[in-house]
Order: sequence, then structure tokens, then C-alpha cells
Amino acid sequence: MDRKLVINLCVLIALICVGGLVMIGMGPLKQAVPTEEEMELARVEDRIVVNELTGEEAIADWKPKGASMGAKILVGIVVILGISAYAAVVFGVFVLPNIVHRFTHMFYGSSEEVEEDPMHDARAFYAQGEYDGAIAAYRAVAIAQPENRLPWVEIAKIQQDNLGDPDASIETLRTAMESRDWAVNDKAFFMFRLSELFQEVKDDTPQTVSILQQVVELFPETRHSANATHRLRELGAI
Repeated sequence: MDRKLVINLCVLIALICVGGLVMIGMGPLKQAVPTEEEMELARVEDRIVVNELTGEEAIADWKPKGASMGAKILVGIVVILGISAYAAVVFGVFVLPNIVHRFTHMFYGSSEEVEEDPMHDARAFYAQGEYDGAIAAYRAVAIAQPENRLPWVEIAKIQQDNLGDPDASIETLRTAMESRDWAVNDKAFFMFRLSELFQEVKDDTPQTVSILQQVVELFPETRHSANATHRLRELGAI
């Protein structure tokens, strides 16, 4: 069994135990009336008062004991929601992928190969917060599928959004652009993404303008050139 799954299951069991202890610690439900034992003791101690209208006996200064029904229900809901949320995360990240994998092989069998997602491992690493592992897996896909721009895009995204390293993200996109002779749409995508990083993250307008001008020069009379020209106007560069 996966080590991380075991750890998360142990955490889940611990949460269930803590939730149970919290509920037990709240004690029994609040008493509406004194018990017979309390009434007898009060009579002995002469703490009984009688309602003149109804003739009912009561204990002077008696206060209900225990937790109210409302408080128990509220705490119970919070405990259940917390445990359920954690259980849902564990199920979605660790259990569900294995179930899907087993059912896939059950339906297709060994005689019919199922087309595997080459980026499955990378996405699994990412879902578990293992960003370095995800980057390494995406790099492997980039080597195996040099015409696919998506692995490079995902690496740059992780470096910027999850690792907070815009310089590494920029370097990744530049390396990708230089790795092969890309189709027009792919190369333009890389260049626009680079311009966004320089403008929005690095606050480097001159570099942004330079990249957009290259797009106009490299891809004249295309939608990419038109989009770059529009951005240059917004930046006041033309």
C-alpha cells in the first residue's frame, strides 16, 4: 500500500477519535428536570420550594446540567464536516485513481491496450503537492514528445504559481522556444506567455515591448501579429 495513503488514513482515524472524544467530553444532554436522587437529597437538605399555583416541587437554585441539544448538534456537524472533507481529499487523491485504473483494465482486458496518458504521473505528483516530482515528470514527457508544448507550459506554470520562481519560469519558456523549430501557434504562445511574465510579474515593460515587437516581425499578417500590436498600443509603445 502507498506510504502516503497509509499516513493519511492514520490521520483520518486520529481525527475520528478526536471528534469522538470531543463529543464525549461535552457530557450528557442537559437535564430538563432534577433527577429523583437530586430531589430526595434536596428534601433532606431542606432546599425544596413549592409552586403556589401548581403545587409542584422544585429545588431552589437548581440549574440544568450537561450540554444543550443545540450545542451538541452544532459541534457534531462541525466534526462530521471536517472529517468528511479530509476523507474526500484522501479518496480523491489516493483511492479514486486506483479504482479507475482497476476498472479500466477490467473492461478493456489484456487483449485491448488502453491508451495511457503520458502526463498522468506528472499530474499525480502535482495533485499531491510534489512539485519537483511533477516538473521532472513533465520534463520526461517533453523529451519523449518534443512536438508537444504542454509539458513546457505546465513546468513554467508550476515554477511561477507554486514555487514562486518567475526567473525559472522565464528560463523554462526560453529553453522550450530554443529546443526545436515550433509551429507558428506554439512559438507565438510561448512568446506571449513570456511577455505576460515580464509585464505582470517582473514589471519590465521594455522587455515586454521587445518580445511583442518580435511577434509582429516574425508573424506578419496573422492574428498573433494583430494581438501583439494591440498590446503594444495598450502599453503606449506605438
